[in-house]
Amino acid sequence: MVAQTAQVRTSLRGPKSRFFIGNLPEFNGDSIKFMLENRQYGDLTRFFFGPFPVLVINSPELSHEVLMDSLTKWSKPALTLAVLEPIIGNGLFTSEGDFWKRQRKLVQPAFHSKRIGEYGQVMADYSNDLAKEWAGAIGQERAIEKDMTHLTMRIIAKTLFDADVTVEASEVGETIREALALVEEGFRQLFPPPKWMPTKHNRRMKRAVARLDKLIQGFIDARRASNEDKGDFLSLLLQARDEDDNSQMTDKQVRDEAMTLFGAGHETTSVTMTWTWYLLSQHPEVAAKLHEELDLVLAGRLPTLADLHNLPYTDMVIKEAMRLYPAAWSVTRMPNEDVNLDGYLAKKGQIAFINVIGMHHDPRFFPQPKKFMPERFAPEHEKNVPKYAYLPFGGGPRVCIGNSFAMMEARLILATLAQRFAPEVAPGFEVYPDRQFTLKPKYGMKMVIRER
Repeated sequence: MVAQTAQVRTSLRGPKSRFFIGNLPEFNGDSIKFMLENRQYGDLTRFFFGPFPVLVINSPELSHEVLMDSLTKWSKPALTLAVLEPIIGNGLFTSEGDFWKRQRKLVQPAFHSKRIGEYGQVMADYSNDLAKEWAGAIGQERAIEKDMTHLTMRIIAKTLFDADVTVEASEVGETIREALALVEEGFRQLFPPPKWMPTKHNRRMKRAVARLDKLIQGFIDARRASNEDKGDFLSLLLQARDEDDNSQMTDKQVRDEAMTLFGAGHETTSVTMTWTWYLLSQHPEVAAKLHEELDLVLAGRLPTLADLHNLPYTDMVIKEAMRLYPAAWSVTRMPNEDVNLDGYLAKKGQIAFINVIGMHHDPRFFPQPKKFMPERFAPEHEKNVPKYAYLPFGGGPRVCIGNSFAMMEARLILATLAQRFAPEVAPGFEVYPDRQFTLKPKYGMKMVIRER
């Protein structure tokens, strides 16, 4: 509880709201614009999601305070858990407390640097498969967001399940997109219907989850039957044992973790790569520097994991793309008890948004924030960025477990494809960032494939 001697503010600044509906129309209408404008009210502000007051955190210091206490004073909001539970169950993203700690320890070895390093060849090879497709489509329009989704889904299916889903990728991709769209629909509702209620939304979600469950359970059943270690994530999940009681995960736990990795493992990277291609097409001077580095280091061959330390500008391009268009545009938390946050009493159960995209566009931390400048992430400049001002993977003990995997994947995809191609936005095509489950281009990303 808050010490009685602490000075506590009773109100916060924020946008004007209306009776009962609060700021819901503006938030749902253009969430990104809404969150960027919220910074004008201070480092800790509020808006109303219907009649419910929501905190918005716009400073690295307060973000650090909340995220570092995400195992004790703060947890995931009940609404987030309720909306996501039908898809990812009680996986790492949604679980809490001692169960989360146990699962994190069981899953962590799958992301050790030596283990994920073995997946680099898969990432480069599958990216090269797409390069062959693009080579036959010079001058043609492609839905780049679908290309990136298909590619990252193939990569995660191979590294997670040792499965090539080339044939099923489109169907699986559509199913996941439908499920995530339904999740986003749930987040926009003031009072989402309980999952047992036979609404159209719930029936569609049930069908989508059933299709994904069938796919993943098939992988689990086959691996249990063969008892073969294929060096993939699934093998590690099935073999993992709790160091305290030597217990293993149940099929349900394996399914939940696999679904979490399968969904998050392709969605965020595909979104990041889509925005990266867009930004490069709009900034030829950046593309020229990237091409110069790739030509010098790789000279036309496929990249390997060992090449990445010689591709610093490639790394900077990805990091700057994630600054401008972070796939996870906000992080939500809820206090487990009344908490004094910067002199304001945050009530138990009150939702708080960590305004990731707001801080990423804040000139206090990133001068000329609208400008695409990968040099911000050169070592001599990156060290000056306040910790917790840049949060593409969240932060604190619940930082994204797959961040190293995602960064390796993004760099290898970019290094493979950017050597040969420089896609351009299709003439007249409108690019507009939209808050969905992740930050996506609202109408997709139609680009014309051009050879360098």
